[in-house]
Amino acid sequence: MIRIGILGYGNLGKGIESAITQNADMELKAVFTRRNPDSVTIRTVGVPVLHTDKLQEMKEEIDVLVLCGGSATDLPEQTPEYAKYFNVVDSFDTHARIPEHFANVDKAAKESGKTAVISVGWDPGMFSLNRLYANAILPEGKDYTFWGKGVSQGHSDAIRRVEGVKNGKQYTIPVEAALEAVRRGENPELTTREKHIRECFVVAEEGADLAKIESEIKNMPNYFADYDTTVHFITEEELEREHSGIPHGGFVLRSGVTGMNREHKHLIEYSLKLDSNPEFTASVIAAYVRAAYRMNKEGMCGCKTVFDIPPAYLCAQSGEELRKNLL
Repeated sequence: MIRIGILGYGNLGKGIESAITQNADMELKAVFTRRNPDSVTIRTVGVPVLHTDKLQEMKEEIDVLVLCGGSATDLPEQTPEYAKYFNVVDSFDTHARIPEHFANVDKAAKESGKTAVISVGWDPGMFSLNRLYANAILPEGKDYTFWGKGVSQGHSDAIRRVEGVKNGKQYTIPVEAALEAVRRGENPELTTREKHIRECFVVAEEGADLAKIESEIKNMPNYFADYDTTVHFITEEELEREHSGIPHGGFVLRSGVTGMNREHKHLIEYSLKLDSNPEFTASVIAAYVRAAYRMNKEGMCGCKTVFDIPPAYLCAQSGEELRKNLL
C-alpha cells in the first residue's frame, strides 16, 4: 500500500483525494494546509487535516507527498524543500523554467536519497510524452500543439485582477481553420494569434467602466494582447449557471514524411477532452505517485520527469498482466 500525503487542498488537492479512492494500492494518510486545519473539510473519513508545521513529524508515515501549490509561485520553493524529507510529485507547468526547477529539485533529492517527479499533468506531462514519441518516430516533421476549448485558470485569474471586475472566466479556443490545415498536412507557419482565440466572460462591479475593463483585458501583455479576444459582460447568476465547470483539453500533432524521396506524408494526433481539468491532472499524478514509489524502492533517486519513467511503472498491473492484457 502506497501511503500518500497531500500538501494543499484546492481543486487539485480534491482531485488527488478522489483519484486515490480509485486506486486500490493507495491510501491517503494526511492532508496538510497552511490555513487553519479546522477550515478544511475533506471527504475521506478518518484522514487527519494538519498544519504544514506537522509535516516532518509525519515523514515516516508517508511514502509520497503530492504538492498541490500554485505552480508558478509555490512549487519552485516547496518541491526542493520537501524533497529533502519525502518522495514528491508536483505539477510545475511553467515550461520555460522546467530546466531550472529540475536542477534545484535534483540536487535536493539526490542529497536525501529521495525520488522527485516534477511537471506531471497533461501539458507538461501526457502531451510532452506524445511530442517525444512523435519526434522519435517521425524525425523529419513539424510539431503543433493546440489547447482548448477550455478554461484557462491563469488567464481567468488575470481577468479578476482588473479594476472593476467582480468575477470572470476565460476560455482558450483553437482556431479551427489552423487545426484543419495541420490535419491536411499543409505544415503551416502559425503565429500565436493564428492558433488560438480567447473568450472572456466578465461580471463587472456595479458602476464600473465597461469600455475601460474591455480595453484593459484586450491589451494585457503576456495574456491577451497577442490574441483575438472577445469580452462578454454577464451577471453573476449567468456565470454560475453557465460557466461553473473547469473543462479543458487540446491536441498534439506531428506532421512528418518518410520514404527515400520523402514521398509519403504521415500525421500523428493525440487529443484530450476533459470535463474537469484538475481531476484529470490528479489522475495523471496518481499514476506517477506509483512510479515514484517504485523507483525509490529500487534505489533510483534524484529528480525525474515523464521522459525518465518506464510506462510499466505507472500501472498497478504486473509486467505479466500488462503483456497479456495491453501489449
